[in-house]
Amino acid sequence: MGGFADFWAQSDLVGRAVALLLLAMSVSAWALILWKTWLLRRARRGLVRAVPAFWSAAGVAEGRGALQSFDTEALLLPLLDAATAETQAATLAAAGRRESRLTRRLRDALHAVLARLQFGQVLLASIGATAPFVGLFGTVWGIYHALVGISAAGNITIEKISGPVGEALIMTAAGLAVAIPAVLAYNVFGKLVAASEADLEGFAHDLRELLDHE
Repeated sequence: MGGFADFWAQSDLVGRAVALLLLAMSVSAWALILWKTWLLRRARRGLVRAVPAFWSAAGVAEGRGALQSFDTEALLLPLLDAATAETQAATLAAAGRRESRLTRRLRDALHAVLARLQFGQVLLASIGATAPFVGLFGTVWGIYHALVGISAAGNITIEKISGPVGEALIMTAAGLAVAIPAVLAYNVFGKLVAASEADLEGFAHDLRELLDHE
């Protein structure tokens, strides 16, 4: 057994394609993990500082200035902008009660902000769910390819079988190595996004109550 180098040298087009696919999945997952770690860390820090600063302001204008200073990822500012935006007259958006119009604008802005925070979650879940099976397919195909080659050469012995089979099992290990970080990151990021979502929904609710009674 010579490890992955021998497996790569002896594998065919399908085996190499599976290996490259796992490599691409791993690079994508780690790039996304690093980016979302940076994003969610800044988002949580900004929310913790910006929300109290807004409610400590003397008015909405001063509160906007506080958000501009502390809301580094622009999570709260879109909510304030949506709540204070003027509705175009003679449209369906201007119809109905003021409370309903305010709720609709805040809901749309909240969904847009949450979409930014949740970006990449589907990719992480997909990688975590499929990478082990991709690796398993690579192992099965590698074993099949190795057995075909040994059978064609004749004189089959356990020594000639164990090497190629062991090298093919590397693909299963590679699939798990790709999937495990993606699954762990998905779970951690899901918890962080849920905490941020709760803070954003609370801010939107309080903001609606404030502006609805002005």
